[in-house]
Amino acid sequence: MCFSATASFSVGASLTLLGSLTIRTASASVNARKQLPFAAIPLLFGVQQLVEGSLWLSLEHQFAWLQTLTTYLFTFFSHILWPAFVPFAVAMLEKGGTGAIPPWRWRMLWALRITGIVVAFMLAGLVATEPLTAVAGSHIVYVTPFFYDWPMMVLYIAATCLSALISSQRMVRLFGALVFVFFFVSYWFYTEAFFSVWCFFAAILSAVIYLHVRAVGRGSSSANKNIREG
Repeated sequence: MCFSATASFSVGASLTLLGSLTIRTASASVNARKQLPFAAIPLLFGVQQLVEGSLWLSLEHQFAWLQTLTTYLFTFFSHILWPAFVPFAVAMLEKGGTGAIPPWRWRMLWALRITGIVVAFMLAGLVATEPLTAVAGSHIVYVTPFFYDWPMMVLYIAATCLSALISSQRMVRLFGALVFVFFFVSYWFYTEAFFSVWCFFAAILSAVIYLHVRAVGRGSSSANKNIREG
């Protein structure tokens, strides 16, 4: 979280616990293999928040090596992992193939997976070759020339938000819609620090992921019970 080390560590610890519970719940589902990537998002958000908490400490105590490490680790999550991982995790939730869901939706999910991978590779190259630093004030600002490039930003939003918005599952669409709204809230009120703030808001929405996974688990349990009784 961009507000303090204490807040980041508190949110990170909470999300780590929630993420572990979400993964355990997904593992009990009959569709565990398809559910697990999406269920892992809260845990990954928790790790990201713990990383940013460590970055706060490194900035406060002038630990240069830790500052560099945590700056690049946070950027790995925010700029490389999420655009590649989110559309993959969303697509895994679908039953697969054009016979199970409308062909247009399946084609869109595949296109967004490719978009996410391209964005991740392009941003990884920029992270590796361009200067990157973090500055702490009332928020953490990640200082680099390429973070606010709008063509790249549009592709990033498409991969991370649109993929969830076109899901066939209601709670997944809700997650995508809320993340999309919080993107604009973060950019409007915290322009310079909006990546940090946006990731914090997205982390809060991990509760929506847990509710989705729990609902799927209950549906699987009910289906199994009906099969046994039948």
